[in-house]
Amino acid sequence: MSKFQEVKTLIDGMEADFEKFYEAKNKAAGTRIRKGLMDLKNLAQDIRKEVQDMKNSG
Repeated sequence: MSKFQEVKTLIDGMEADFEKFYEAKNKAAGTRIRKGLMDLKNLAQDIRKEVQDMKNSG
């Protein structure tokens, strides 16, 4: 469940940048959003592999 908490923390941490990008048109915030989404993608892939390994071993 710690991986799930990491996902929630990562998403919560990006909230301010989403507001800055979409409402204030802050381009630097857009860069941070893209980086955060790449981190989220990588974390999701790690979780997916872990779930698959656990499923196959048990």
